Amino acid sequence: MNLQLSVLDQTPIRKGSGATEALAESIALARLTDELGFTRYWVSEHHNTTTLAGAAPEVLLARLGAETKRIRLGSGGIMLPNHSSLKVAENFRLLEALYPGRIDLGIGRAPGGDRASSQRLNPSNSFDPQEYLTQINEVQDYFTETPSPSNLQGKIMAIPSIPHSPAIWALTSSGESAYIAAHFGIGLSYAQFINPYGGAEAIRNYRERFLPSETLTAPAANAGIFVFTSESEEKVARARALFNYRLLSFEKGNFNQLYDYDDIRDYQYTPGEEQRLIYHAARYIIGIPDEVKTQLTQLAQNLDVEEIIAATFAESTEDRLESYRILASLFF
Repeated sequence: MNLQLSVLDQTPIRKGSGATEALAESIALARLTDELGFTRYWVSEHHNTTTLAGAAPEVLLARLGAETKRIRLGSGGIMLPNHSSLKVAENFRLLEALYPGRIDLGIGRAPGGDRASSQRLNPSNSFDPQEYLTQINEVQDYFTETPSPSNLQGKIMAIPSIPHSPAIWALTSSGESAYIAAHFGIGLSYAQFINPYGGAEAIRNYRERFLPSETLTAPAANAGIFVFTSESEEKVARARALFNYRLLSFEKGNFNQLYDYDDIRDYQYTPGEEQRLIYHAARYIIGIPDEVKTQLTQLAQNLDVEEIIAATFAESTEDRLESYRILASLFF
């Protein structure tokens, strides 16, 4: 399989560090993966947390574009109900004008945090699923400059006016947005790192129901998963232990806890937590290089995709960068 690899950067903040260091690491990682031949670099939108630095993907992408040469850059994703359709269209048209042919607009319906924060980001947000569909249609009309009621029959334009559009991708973990992506003729990215079950069905439904659009004539699908690899068995074991604790912690609603391996190494899981770890283990691929190559290849085959987006957390900047270096050596 000629597997393409991409990056999802959630801008993680480590214990004892801060947002400035996390964002500097993002710049270093974007430069590296651009040089290594990764296909795209997506950054996520999160709010009201002390553990992630990426509240505004469009701002970070503007910097990453200046630091890279060929890799596609995008949002993974913009939480569309948090924003006005016009503002999103203008932000990403401006990015596309700066970096032609390199911009992806990945969109999602989740708040990227809690509903209270989402309401304050966009006070008109009613959390009505129908409004999300309306917004997708509006963004498409702004990108293609198609007159419609939402843009007063073309009297309102998303500037700058450019002859090409960013690629739109719908993010999904439930599978529901597979139908939305197919209907609107946009790409689909399945979040295996959120929901490890249902991806194959969602992508199959998307491919079967896809309707070509002005900007995408054939289905395009990928899948994202947490990945870490190292030649060191000890680092692999520590990474797995941290991931297990992190995923259980998030499940309990602890989104603002910063910790390192020494904080969690002696944690004793309850029988119920042990059962949840079996579920969570399908959300990540962690191992030595040969194990990771086999598992990533198998995942891509199971989901019927030719592109995997890897999101990596690591104990140090160098461990994180080295994990991506190894991935590149395995597949490129």
